[in-house]
Amino acid sequence: MNGRFLINFISIGYGGRISDSLLVYTCGYLDQIPAESSVMADRGFKVIAKYLHERKCTLVRPPSVSSSTKPTRAEVMESKRIASLRIHIERVIIRIREFKYLKPHSVINHNFIGQTDAVIKIACALINLQNPIIKQG
Repeated sequence: MNGRFLINFISIGYGGRISDSLLVYTCGYLDQIPAESSVMADRGFKVIAKYLHERKCTLVRPPSVSSSTKPTRAEVMESKRIASLRIHIERVIIRIREFKYLKPHSVINHNFIGQTDAVIKIACALINLQNPIIKQG
């Protein structure tokens, strides 16, 4: 791994009432994924597995946990592997939120709502130019 986690897809903004799976289906992301790719998502994205399968892609998400059964060693190892990769995605999200305009609970003047998609694209481009998320050493 070269340490570069680049933001390579940004959808247009959607209203807060759209489900995650509907957003993934309608935003154009699935059209950008090369065949035989792996896509990492949270547990709540289980529904997109069928869309990925149609494109010969694989959904990678943490194994489901049942309170009545003990996870197998393979499930524990897979969960740890996924978690070790997800932390880097969280670090990218933290970088996005460092921009005052994009901080959680920011108050945005209604005159600037139309520019929000452009602001996010510029912020993500600047993040892609920053030092790598993973330190080489």
